Amino acid sequence: MLKERIVYLDGTYAPWDEAKIHMMSHSVGRGSAIFEVIGFHETATGPAVFRLDEYVARFRNSAALLEMEPPLSAADLQEAVLETIRRNGLRRGVIKMMGLYPEIAFKILPPLKRFRVAVFVFDPEGDFGEQAQAGEGSVTACVSKWRRLDPQTIPIEAKVAANYMNGIVARAEARNLGFDYAILLDAQGCLAEGGTESLFLVREGRLVTPSLGTILKGITRKTLLEVAETMGIGTFAGRLDPGALQEADEIFFAATTNTLLPVRQVGDRILKECPGPVTRRLAERMAAITSGREAQFHHWLFGIDRKMFGGDS
Repeated sequence: MLKERIVYLDGTYAPWDEAKIHMMSHSVGRGSAIFEVIGFHETATGPAVFRLDEYVARFRNSAALLEMEPPLSAADLQEAVLETIRRNGLRRGVIKMMGLYPEIAFKILPPLKRFRVAVFVFDPEGDFGEQAQAGEGSVTACVSKWRRLDPQTIPIEAKVAANYMNGIVARAEARNLGFDYAILLDAQGCLAEGGTESLFLVREGRLVTPSLGTILKGITRKTLLEVAETMGIGTFAGRLDPGALQEADEIFFAATTNTLLPVRQVGDRILKECPGPVTRRLAERMAAITSGREAQFHHWLFGIDRKMFGGDS
């Protein structure tokens, strides 16, 4: 199926197999590619991208933090995403937006500041054979020996490829220990996040998550906090000791591809109910929002015909 996909490449639309760069390019050799992963969902009026404007804004912020010059305006990049979905004819799936330096380079700094943009859309299950873990599915997790990158070492807010070795080694350690996912602590020993996921706990009916500062500003994280407030679920974001994992009534990860992913076991502790009632309520509400069944949140949806929802307001 991938050979049938159409890719946006620097102002043109090309077959999937033409999305290539040299192995000695700066982004391969130095890990300087920036990216975003975004979900688009099936609605009664066609596919819609969730919070596209915010993902594009974060993409451009990653570029700014790394002194990379974008070749497109935010509006042009949004349109490139929507047009790529149109050309691929998918009703739902995942978008991967990338900014990279394709020029061959050996030195540590890129030869140019202006980067190139590529946009891919695909169905993870149909195109890659990846089974989504959501709904009634659940995972196991452990606290990793590896710490989350410290914000005084590199700009952790930048979604740049090199930063994700942090999550890779943590996830590999978890797998070797017989767990599905890893939970990282920050450099001060407080709870941070998963390898590529935000971390949430539920304690006495309240939604609890690590505060910003040492973690990525997750858009799914932000969304869940906002949605919880509209549901009368109290929220708290702050510095959390690892012991909070032993006191939590529910634990789940949150990310673009698996909006809510319940954790049934953390370390030696097996949770009594998974998913728990708060996790289940939030998952049901998010499914309604992303499918366009909640008019209150239509402004978060960008239909491929942008007049469908309030996404262009």
